[in-house]
Amino acid sequence: MSSAVSAKHRNKLVIHFILIAGALVMVLPFLWMILTSLKTTTEATQIPITVLPAKPNLRGYADALRQSPFLHYYANTLIAAFMKTTFPVIFSAMAAFAFARIRFPGRGLCFFLIISVMMIPNPVFYTPQYLMMSKLGLVNTVTALWITSLVSPFATFLLRQFFMGISKELEEAAVLDGCNPFQIFSHIMLPLVKSALVAVVIIQLLWSWNELQWPLIINSSPEKLTLSAGLATLVSMFGTDYPVLMAGAFMAVIPMLVLFFIFQRRFIEGVAFSASKG
Repeated sequence: MSSAVSAKHRNKLVIHFILIAGALVMVLPFLWMILTSLKTTTEATQIPITVLPAKPNLRGYADALRQSPFLHYYANTLIAAFMKTTFPVIFSAMAAFAFARIRFPGRGLCFFLIISVMMIPNPVFYTPQYLMMSKLGLVNTVTALWITSLVSPFATFLLRQFFMGISKELEEAAVLDGCNPFQIFSHIMLPLVKSALVAVVIIQLLWSWNELQWPLIINSSPEKLTLSAGLATLVSMFGTDYPVLMAGAFMAVIPMLVLFFIFQRRFIEGVAFSASKG
């Protein structure tokens, strides 16, 4: 009995050691970014490498705000992230409900076509999307940052898994009470998938907040760039001021960190439950 208990404790210690090691691997780059933002340019590039700044300073943050229109970056990113989260969540929830609970001809084929889009790399869509934006006169505008991302195959797939896990009896009872499909969707189904909706919102926000390639392709004016694209402009082929770059990166990531810590329980619940349903 004692050997079994000791073996169990050893297994727990091994698991905790692996988790701590994984956490350190994730946290160390973030800590390095913060420490570098507090260094001078000489300290950030000198060999041998120094971990702690000799005299921590906020010059990098001041220079980041002075050298680039950071407030414009924030505003553009907030607008794009809001639009690229709100519309995909609404449309994907409706589509997921239809694919999970409503039977119609070609349902399986339509769902397969939507999911197959997830297998195509995003750069494949950039050329036709750019041509569309050019013909619409939307090149170098904030609207172009989000109007091509009004739907999300991933969100449709994730929410469909949740809707399929809801008891059929609830829907049948609602039909007997005289509810139409939209009432069933809005008043019964949506409240039961709150964890999934939060997970989708966070995933969409993270994706749209960190998107780099499309903002660089569609917009060239500094006032129309997002945070990720604006940070990329701080990297020069002739030299990079790493404290300024790290300071800008830290300021860009703060809203997402706050959001995750507020909704982390919902986010983990949503992802874990969708995985079990998959």
